[in-house]
Amino acid sequence: MTEPETMAELIADCAGIPRPQPPGPRTAREPAHPWRVDEACHAQVADLDEYV
Repeated sequence: MTEPETMAELIADCAGIPRPQPPGPRTAREPAHPWRVDEACHAQVADLDEYV
């Protein structure tokens, strides 16, 4: 294999590269679980208003 020397050779070389397949149809995802704040998470931001 040699390096192309002209734009036409480069285009000809690239023409042989297969195109990627388009993505298939999307499938429905399961709904996310509800977001919950536990005591440990709440404790991390309990005094946040004092810093803002």
